[in-house]
Amino acid sequence: MGPAVISGAFRAFKHRRRLARAKAEIAARPDGPGRPHGLPGPLVISLTSYPARFGTLALTLQGILRQSVRPDRVILWLDDGDQAHLPQDVRLLPGLEVRTCPAWRSYKKIVPTLLAHPEAFVVTADDDVYYPADWLEKLVGAANAGAPVACHRAHRIALRADGQPAPYAEWRHNIDAPECSPLTFLTGVSGVIYAPGVFHADVTRDDLFTRLAPRSDDVWLYWMHRLNGVEAQKIGARARIVEWEGSQAQSLRAANLHGTGNDQAIAAMIAHYGWPG
Repeated sequence: MGPAVISGAFRAFKHRRRLARAKAEIAARPDGPGRPHGLPGPLVISLTSYPARFGTLALTLQGILRQSVRPDRVILWLDDGDQAHLPQDVRLLPGLEVRTCPAWRSYKKIVPTLLAHPEAFVVTADDDVYYPADWLEKLVGAANAGAPVACHRAHRIALRADGQPAPYAEWRHNIDAPECSPLTFLTGVSGVIYAPGVFHADVTRDDLFTRLAPRSDDVWLYWMHRLNGVEAQKIGARARIVEWEGSQAQSLRAANLHGTGNDQAIAAMIAHYGWPG
């Protein structure tokens, strides 16, 4: 057995241990509702999913619904027809709203909520990730302290000599300390909170986001808050993504990291809007 095989087996072992700890931590949380959030408006957690992820969706939702701070709503957005395929363990979760919307891919996790609840503080989440019990509390704390946009995980955009963004692979990824600047690029996987009114008016225009950044919602949302003069606040230390086994999460993230998604979207956004960084 070669070193690469041994290393891969050890990484898999460590990942299984992290997953076991995550499941045990969620199961040990108290059943009662969390504390009030204290924000000056409704707090809505918004996410989307699709049938290939339904097998592990309940784990993510259990972690989201049993937080130390209580949201006003948790909305799961699905393509019309997909709700019929939801497993029973998702259907029976108390406090979950299941709603349908146009087939906007990853944009389903935020655009329909912005349209339905423009007055709300919106927290986006992914459907395949473990969220600790204080995940929401930390985002809400940043918003209560005045951050219009706050995230657990972010990159720092690298610039070329001409002031334009360098290729995505050359950015400083998953920065390890809090920061807030025009070059702080949030990543939605670990959760983001958006205060009401932080986005440019185009944020819900499906004729634009489906054409300019069809697979890169993080790029679109960066442009939308930067065009409105808003900077993102990255909170906490370096974020670790713990994905549930079998959630099939890697393909889009890997494609974007290697330039087939995000770099194309960035070029299209610059051509349409200019560089807002």
